[in-house]
Amino acid sequence: MYKAEYERWLAASLDDADLAPELAAIQGDDDAIKDRFAVSLKFGTAGLRGVLGAGTNRMNVYVVRQATQGLANWVKAQGGSQAVAISYDSRIKSDVFARTAAEVLAANGVKVRIYKALMPVPALSFATRYYQCNAGIMVTASHNPARYNGYKAYGPDGCQMTDEAADIVYAEIQKTDVLTGAKTMPFDEGLAAGLIQYVGEDCCEALYAAIESRQVRPGLCKTAGLKLVYSPLNGSGLVPVTRVLGDIGVTDITIVPEQKDPDGNFPTCPYPNPEIFEALRLGLELAKSSGADLMLATDPDADRVGIAVRCKDGSYELLSGNEVGVLLLDYICAGRIEAGTMPKDPVCVKSIVSTPLADVVAAHYGVECRNVLTGFKWIGDQIAALEAAGEVERFVFGFEESYGYLAGSYVRDKDAVVGSMLICEMAAYYRSKGSSIKEELDRIYAQYGRYLNKVDSFEFPGLSGMDKMAGIMQSLRDDPPKEFAGHAVTVAADYKAGTITDLVAGSSRPTGLPAANVLIYSLEGGATVVVRPSGTEPKIKTYFTTLGKDLAEAEAQKEALAAALKPVLA
Repeated sequence: MYKAEYERWLAASLDDADLAPELAAIQGDDDAIKDRFAVSLKFGTAGLRGVLGAGTNRMNVYVVRQATQGLANWVKAQGGSQAVAISYDSRIKSDVFARTAAEVLAANGVKVRIYKALMPVPALSFATRYYQCNAGIMVTASHNPARYNGYKAYGPDGCQMTDEAADIVYAEIQKTDVLTGAKTMPFDEGLAAGLIQYVGEDCCEALYAAIESRQVRPGLCKTAGLKLVYSPLNGSGLVPVTRVLGDIGVTDITIVPEQKDPDGNFPTCPYPNPEIFEALRLGLELAKSSGADLMLATDPDADRVGIAVRCKDGSYELLSGNEVGVLLLDYICAGRIEAGTMPKDPVCVKSIVSTPLADVVAAHYGVECRNVLTGFKWIGDQIAALEAAGEVERFVFGFEESYGYLAGSYVRDKDAVVGSMLICEMAAYYRSKGSSIKEELDRIYAQYGRYLNKVDSFEFPGLSGMDKMAGIMQSLRDDPPKEFAGHAVTVAADYKAGTITDLVAGSSRPTGLPAANVLIYSLEGGATVVVRPSGTEPKIKTYFTTLGKDLAEAEAQKEALAAALKPVLA
């Protein structure tokens, strides 16, 4: 079957100059052909993501056309504006795939609003809502290596697509022949017909105004003298981040020169991921040589931001997504209470794998902390529910441990632009009162306890990888662990089964959340272990939260728990 499909692609007159030579080069190589054609990229709530190249299991213009035809079929059944917003980042072929999607939508009579130049995830979410579109498309593979690209699909609310909608789109995709099934129209023809329009300056300015309205202490940064090093990691963050920071008064910004311009090859780091030291290395060197107060970096689609802060001895410390999430929550709550802008019955939202320290900090400020499944769309769902009840102003902050933050309801996805703005404002405020982000983090730990949150990943590459992952998750369900490193499991939550079992009391209750392939073990002494397969990569992630009297004790407990879990994941 896969050989016949390969031969069909080989015989077709392909209009992508990269694909024909690749197909010719693998002729007779059964493994290479099988890898590209034995399966197709699956369209889900996160859209598509895969390695660039020829075949049904690769990202290319044919797979993009097929996916967009499926999306167009869904849009045409929706009523509404019959419109789709499109944005793209700096990845290889991102601009080509964005135009390709626009051409398919226009050929189907669906109106398109596409950005003239690369813009990040929050800009796509905003435009989808601003133009009251049925859907949105963001061409990106987020922080994957350079050989990847992807296609995130959004619903009319600016959230990533729901399971129900994604299932319908996927069914339509499967009815569409990948090489010949999609309608298409030349981009310029679509422009001339008015079916394709560029996103207007009014939309861009409205986005910047919405972000800047989330300042906690407006005007503070103009006099604080904050010194910043910033890296867009060769992605889409440069223009929006520097624009917003300039507007609020952060002007002493040094951009990492090697990572300034958009470049999908990401020449300075194997993973353009602000969670990884190598991606931030050049920025840290620049921060040290310039004595910056703060160094921050946004990922290619600028929905996540990582930071390094200056310590008293002049060294720099990288902070985790959990630490920045808790710092921002503490800063926003304290600042809004002080300014008298805290809403009645405030709400923050975080993912179930993010630090429980946030629950404790939220309770201190009288803020309801809601825990949702991993994936920012679930945080978006909570904002939508508040909006439907006429109470959207109650939402003050949302975050995920994977460096995603949002303050405000103007978009429904994580936003590194507002994250960067609030981090800089927080740094400027603490600097103005003779403190620092690092000292304030130490204060939080002294006040609430020394929490440690660490994530380990186990990769399962190849066609059999997904089966191995499924087998491991099933074995944990069939033979539930009773203890880890001598710490008894007291509560076991299985979000796929929808149950939380109290092993001490011998009782069970529902999770109250949609089904998800996540297992959480609460241990005697307060530690937690979380096991979940990644939704976008062939890996199982394990999340450890430990609580010690100091960092050394918390780290020792984490290492013991990780060692106990490792044989299960081998």
